[in-house]
Amino acid sequence: MDRSRNGRSAVTPRAAAAAAGNGGQTEPRARQRAFCIAALPEGEDLSELRELLRTAGVAVVGEMVQRRETPHPNTYLGPGKVREAKAQAKASDANLIACDDELTARQERNLEEELGLPVVDRTTIILDIFASHAGSAEGKLQVELAQLDYNLARMRGLWSHLERLGGGIGTRGPGETQIETDRRLARDRIATLRRRLEHVKGTRAVQRAERERAALPTVALVGYTNAGKSTLLNALTGSEVGVRDRLFHTLDPTTRTLRLGGRPYLLTDTVGFISKLPHQLVDAFAATLEETKRAELLAHVLDASAPEGHAAIMQRSVDQTLDEIGAGDRPRVLVLNKIDLLDEQAREELRLTYPDAVLVSGVTGEGLAELGERIELELAHTLRSVELLVPYADGGSLAELHDIAGEVSREDTADGVRVRALVPARLADRFSRFTAPARLLPD
Repeated sequence: MDRSRNGRSAVTPRAAAAAAGNGGQTEPRARQRAFCIAALPEGEDLSELRELLRTAGVAVVGEMVQRRETPHPNTYLGPGKVREAKAQAKASDANLIACDDELTARQERNLEEELGLPVVDRTTIILDIFASHAGSAEGKLQVELAQLDYNLARMRGLWSHLERLGGGIGTRGPGETQIETDRRLARDRIATLRRRLEHVKGTRAVQRAERERAALPTVALVGYTNAGKSTLLNALTGSEVGVRDRLFHTLDPTTRTLRLGGRPYLLTDTVGFISKLPHQLVDAFAATLEETKRAELLAHVLDASAPEGHAAIMQRSVDQTLDEIGAGDRPRVLVLNKIDLLDEQAREELRLTYPDAVLVSGVTGEGLAELGERIELELAHTLRSVELLVPYADGGSLAELHDIAGEVSREDTADGVRVRALVPARLADRFSRFTAPARLLPD
């Protein structure tokens, strides 16, 4: 992967040899070779776009950044930069242009005409990654819905070669007929997908109701994609959720039981976030993201090994996405993961920068005990202290109490078992019939 600054892109040796017609290169050329372009303000770069393309299996052969606050309305980059990008893309042997923003249909069409190459924008790349990673039936429905919603507004551009210029008589040609036919088919499919997702949402609601009946405190792992949330879930719960070093590997929420102090909690791994996450995905994955909104505590997992500037962008992106889905007000704890990749000096700098964060490694297990203590502390308000006298004959209730309360203080008496315990507040009434008279309680 090569990088450039101030709009000048470097060319890899392999790409240069290919452009020169060198038939003696030792490595085969990548099938898709992208030249990246972006209109960005000062301080931002294309590292995220490069990682998205890597996940999508596309090689990056060059890049160009134009520093501007807003993209050009017609060609995204300024006209001069477009001409420069065309020359550099040709020299880099690119066969694809990748843009770091979502393009309008007009921008995409104009860029393709000017550059002479296919153009894909950031949203297209992300949707493609989601489509390749979706494994469950629900995930596939959500991705298809997002793709149709995104493409619906671009159908006019797809059929522009059939349209006629001008107005009035003679302008109602086959292009317009085909556009309306395609739009109607797309809308019908969107309506079908929404109905099917509503059914899935109902099924998920039933499952959630079952968990809520158990009234266990819930924690959701949220964070930037590839921050190590699934690795952390496995380390904390002993589960074996699939883990890979790529963006958006986890699309479906996974809930496992976490025991702290003998008491069960529910820990959910959620889909990762990214800056400029397409709103089509946020809408399509609404049912999935519902798990995040309902959690009593959010564990915001941040990649501690990321460069300082990129870490700030990741944290800001997660905060913005949480606000967008209506979970911005949920209590949260910051978890700095992957500290096994840092030396002691870097760790100390993190402690100074994020004094309230918990430093952990999902790979080595370092810091997991401290994280467990922090979760218990943050969720202490969800528990209620009870003092009970449980008859010996009601062993089932005593066993249930041990299961949901973990460690309990108990004393065997002639009338039954005297118990002091912390139980989930929503379950306290379940044991109200065992409330011990004050005179029977131990000192």
